[in-house]
Amino acid sequence: MKKGYDFTGVAIVFACHDGNGNYLFAKRSPGARDGHGCWEIPAGGLKFGERVADGLQRELKEELCVEPISVEYIGYKEVIQKEGDTIIKHWVNFQFHVLVNRDEVAIGEPDKCDAIDWRRLEDAPSPLHYGVPETITDISNFLNTKK
Repeated sequence: MKKGYDFTGVAIVFACHDGNGNYLFAKRSPGARDGHGCWEIPAGGLKFGERVADGLQRELKEELCVEPISVEYIGYKEVIQKEGDTIIKHWVNFQFHVLVNRDEVAIGEPDKCDAIDWRRLEDAPSPLHYGVPETITDISNFLNTKK
């Protein structure tokens, strides 16, 4: 059984930024679950019995080889992908705004990620993974509440 397909998956989205308005985007490789060749805001699945905060730390280390400097909770979102009336995928995502040292970031899972790039949200690379436009909106709304 596959999470997100056969049952609702729980994921952690980490919108990594450098404190200067630049965000990390990762290009999904053929070894990724889906969205091959698409750019994403990095995310990872929560393991059974794992606390969300611990999963965030683990995923940052595994995928990006980095420790967070600071973490802010953005909120959660549900991602339901359909083909007609049939639900294909269902994820509940906990989204975080994570300050990192961009000089320490590296690709930790080259089988799942082909490239990384730092961009402003309004200059996101293309093509984007299906859930990313909504995530970018969520990040922008979060930032607007802090002004």
